Amino acid sequence: MPTHIAVDAMGGDHAPHAVVEGAVRALKRPEATDLRITLFGPEERVQEALRAHDDVSELPLSVRHAPDVIAMDDAPAAALKRKRQSSIHLGLQAHRTGATDAFVSAGNTGAIMAASMFILGRIKGIERPSIVGFFPTLKDDFSVVIDIGTNVDCKPAHLLQFARMGTIYARHVLQIDAPTVGLINIGEEPGKGNEQVKEAHALLSDDTSINFAGNVEGGDLLHHAADVLICDGFIGNVLLKFGESMTTVLSTMTKNEMERQGLTKEEQKLVAGVLSNVQQGFDHENRGGAPLVGVNGAVFIGHGRSSARAIEQGIYSAADLASKDLVPVLEEAFAP
Repeated sequence: MPTHIAVDAMGGDHAPHAVVEGAVRALKRPEATDLRITLFGPEERVQEALRAHDDVSELPLSVRHAPDVIAMDDAPAAALKRKRQSSIHLGLQAHRTGATDAFVSAGNTGAIMAASMFILGRIKGIERPSIVGFFPTLKDDFSVVIDIGTNVDCKPAHLLQFARMGTIYARHVLQIDAPTVGLINIGEEPGKGNEQVKEAHALLSDDTSINFAGNVEGGDLLHHAADVLICDGFIGNVLLKFGESMTTVLSTMTKNEMERQGLTKEEQKLVAGVLSNVQQGFDHENRGGAPLVGVNGAVFIGHGRSSARAIEQGIYSAADLASKDLVPVLEEAFAP
């Protein structure tokens, strides 16, 4: 049975052209035999972007008119009320009715969050749906991080819920048999940190459904201290933005140092190639975005600066998320 993805054609700094190109590229991949895409956005603008591509008439690609556009700087609450015919609204509504299997957007994260909560609803028992991040590690893999910016003010009980959601996500979607959970803190000892993390440490230690590995310091994050790392969205977003900046900063620092040392063009090319491979883990485009966990659906949120490549990857990541059918697993785990 085909996997049908709803894509917000107006989401991101480079929409609609980058989004349309990403969708076309996704459908032209050899493995796209069971993939269908509906683009949501102002039909005239989306069709104009499609005309830049050859051989699209035979692709399983359709356009759904959504006249309203939620800008990246729109206030989420206001946009949710005023722009009910937006690509975010109509795309999520199509997903809610079962017309599509997942929803992808690189648009206004706050608006996507608010609309997902309003249209799809929270899974019963989950108070704070969260966006899952992926941090590279020296083990040539990654750790799952919750939360990366969705909930900046959290109670200890919310951190416990993040740990439970992260454990289920790692086990069911990533196929990790017994995922370990670490609490990001300023020290390894249980008594370290502020009152929030001290109480969260006690809750995590007492929950038998979690394989709690204890506190994880900042210096251990990239050493794969745990499969799932827990923090509030304030800390998580700072870490995320710091990691994203590393690709640009390391490139600039390396280039300056190579010039200072007088490396030849051939030597600089060799070093740049090695550095490029190292930086791959920090590149958000490799996954295309991050899943929103805790709502009644498969929602995948891309970076606002997403390129066509990122959109293409995000579509396939969303299709994989939809195929894992995570919602009923979370519903069972959080049932009263």
